[in-house]
Amino acid sequence: MKISILLCTLLLALSCSVNREIVDKPIIFDQERKNLTLEYLSDHYGLVQEEPSIEPKMIVLHWTVIPTLEKSYQAFELPTLPDWRPEISAASGLNVSSQFLVDQDGTIYRLMPETTMARHVIGLNHCAIGIENVGGTGDTKLTRAQLRSNKWLVKYLKAKYDIDYLIGHYEYTLFEGSNLWLEKDPGYRTVKTDPGEKFLKRVKRASKKLNFKSTPAAK
Repeated sequence: MKISILLCTLLLALSCSVNREIVDKPIIFDQERKNLTLEYLSDHYGLVQEEPSIEPKMIVLHWTVIPTLEKSYQAFELPTLPDWRPEISAASGLNVSSQFLVDQDGTIYRLMPETTMARHVIGLNHCAIGIENVGGTGDTKLTRAQLRSNKWLVKYLKAKYDIDYLIGHYEYTLFEGSNLWLEKDPGYRTVKTDPGEKFLKRVKRASKKLNFKSTPAAK
């Protein structure tokens, strides 16, 4: 009996310790991407900067709806938008991206510096760190390993930065009218469902002690 309890304790400790390293897997951030990012900051937020840096105030959770790590990475890798994103191409030629990408097995990849702007959430890119999760729909649901890694990564980022909010991508429009919302184009909006209400609730519940603020619409 004691051996069984000890074994269970050991297995629990091991499960909590896996997937806790961040693997750097940088996307292309050349002069073209830098210029497009600076242009985006200026055109959409009225922020004229010499460097495409941000001061993180929120974490936004996403899913890629792409079933593999390789293809998800390829979707973000190049500086300019691919032809299959016409719904957002009119707003900017800057490709979408995020600071982090979490694979189905829970491995955390850092695609770009945490304080460099990524295009992942309308109106809030200037202050948001994005966490993309491979898959999310169809036969490639988000996994328990991804859930554990998201919980850990949220705690890691909260400890490093003065972050006030943790949201799902589908909640971004709740910030319209808030001090953080800077989008200048009133017609630039898209409908989102990621990362799913169930997944987000579980991450938020695990992050309760971090004292994130409620979204403005929930006040």
